[in-house]
Amino acid sequence: MTHPPAGVAARHGAGLVSVSVFPLVKPYDPAKFPAAAKELDGVAARLAKEAGTTLTQSETVTVGNRKVRAYSYGTSRIAFVLVGKREYQLFCAHTTTACDLLFSSFTLAGPQALQL
Repeated sequence: MTHPPAGVAARHGAGLVSVSVFPLVKPYDPAKFPAAAKELDGVAARLAKEAGTTLTQSETVTVGNRKVRAYSYGTSRIAFVLVGKREYQLFCAHTTTACDLLFSSFTLAGPQALQL
């Protein structure tokens, strides 16, 4: 397991799961989810293109009791969890089982969750 400066990642063979944290310029307003989803759709399309593929799935799912956007492309899956002034990117590559576990178990708890 590795600890990037703003997140955590774990590898097993070719499989990778990670959570990265990025600051948002303005606090996220859940009432503006449709606009945020449209913007995230563009971000995900760019990520897929950079990986040399196209999006195979775009969906709204629940992660950590929050409505989020999730995407699949190639052997990768990513979800964007927006909370306060933070964006959590849940990323998986080459592993369906570990990715399902990450998406189903991700929560915001502890001191960091209170500082959003």
